[in-house]
Parts: sequence; C-alpha cells; structure tokens
Amino acid sequence: MDSFEINKIVAAVLMVALLVIGIGKLSDVIFHVEKPETPGYKVEVEQVSTASSSTTTATEEKVDIAALMAMGDIASGEKIFKKCAACHSIIKGGKNAIGPALYNVVGRKVGAVEDYKYSKALAAYEKEWTFEELNGFLKKPAKYIKGTKMAYAGLRKEADRASVIKYLNENSDSPVALP
Repeated sequence: MDSFEINKIVAAVLMVALLVIGIGKLSDVIFHVEKPETPGYKVEVEQVSTASSSTTTATEEKVDIAALMAMGDIASGEKIFKKCAACHSIIKGGKNAIGPALYNVVGRKVGAVEDYKYSKALAAYEKEWTFEELNGFLKKPAKYIKGTKMAYAGLRKEADRASVIKYLNENSDSPVALP
C-alpha cells in the first residue's frame, strides 16, 4: 500500500470524526431545550441521622439490648463462633492468633490484650466491650470502628449476634449479668 492510500484512509477517519462532532453541535443549536425554573414535582426525602461521638469513629444506634439478648442462646452462639475461631481463641489462657484472644472479653477495655498489636483505631477506642458495643461491632466491624484491621463482614442476623455475645460472655471468669 502506498502513502497516497494511507492518506486517504486517515482523511476519511478524520472526516467522520469531524462530521460526528459537527452534527452533535448542530443538533444542540437546532434542538435547544430550556430547563424549567421550577421542577414539575418535588421529591421529599426524609433525613435519617445517626448519633456519632466526636471523639470516636464508631456510630451509635439505639438498640433495646435486653430484647436483643433474649433472642440468643449459648449453644447457637458456640456454633456460630466457629467462624470466629479461625482468627480468635476463646479458651482460658488461649494464645492470640490473627485476632486477639477473646476469653474474658465482655466488660474488658477495647484493645486491652497486652501481647497483641491492635490497629490504631482500636487502640485509640476508649470504651469497654459491653453488650451494646459488641452488638454494634459484630454487625459490621469495619463500619462501626473505622480503621480496624478486622476484615470480617459481620453478622447480619440479630439472633446470631445475640447468641455469639452470650457465648462470649459465658466464656469468662465472671460473666456479666444479662440485661
């Protein structure tokens, strides 16, 4: 193929591009549409607010923890905890694995296991693992405390969370009284 043929092909491609752009501009001029000053209808959106503490990164929702805890049972919590056992130990004197040991976790300060390296977010979180805190964290860990290293997606079902919390509470030297 000689250079004259290549020039014709390049010219044809450029003409098509200019033609498409030109038709677009010309149609905008011919079919110009004015936007109305007032919309035809208004969509009402209800504002949902979540209370959040300015000193922490966790969002807090009001949950009836007594009703939630009534949904769970320890035997079910033990079965569900098997998912957690891949990263956490629950036995007394158990070693830290990918996650910290969870024996005596209910009532303990967040980030208090001495020989475990917590994420900055958990180390700075100045609360205790109460039933409410555990419920919020187990629902969606990464969303509840932004910056946590825990990559687990969470437990969506309330009964599952309540069961796991009861099981964690039971695995303690002195279980906290249920609400």
